[in-house]
Amino acid sequence: MSAKAQSRATAAVLPQPSQRPQADVVIYDGDCVICTGGVKLLHRLDWFKRLAYLSLHDPQVSEFAPELSFEQMMEEIWVIDQLGRRHSGAEAFRYLTRRLVLLWPVMPLLHIPGSLPLWKWIYQKVAAARYRFGKMSGEDCGDACEVHFGPRKPENKTS
Repeated sequence: MSAKAQSRATAAVLPQPSQRPQADVVIYDGDCVICTGGVKLLHRLDWFKRLAYLSLHDPQVSEFAPELSFEQMMEEIWVIDQLGRRHSGAEAFRYLTRRLVLLWPVMPLLHIPGSLPLWKWIYQKVAAARYRFGKMSGEDCGDACEVHFGPRKPENKTS
């Protein structure tokens, strides 16, 4: 299955903001294998249906976050809460540990006073390398990987 087909399939499974108007909106990179896998996991952990999901490549994203640039959304995950507050990257993940009951066990670790700079640094390193991780996973990341790493090189088979 191509990356675009996988992205459409993932978006079809995840609840959209129109289906959960009272939910927080998670904006993620729908062309990233790592991001879509993470969002699918969040969906499974969301027992009380508190989240809706939107790929940053979806035209609807401008309705929920018109002030965010494409570049900002490509850098990190964003959560727009019910009050319109924006949470991004490590702060978004910390916020989600308070919203999703199944993430409560990791909440104390992520909320150690003074630890946010460390979590931000770790998040930025992982986010910056996400397409590389996706490519290494063996998944077909299609055009997304080509944008970041160039076209695939043909495999050399020796006889």
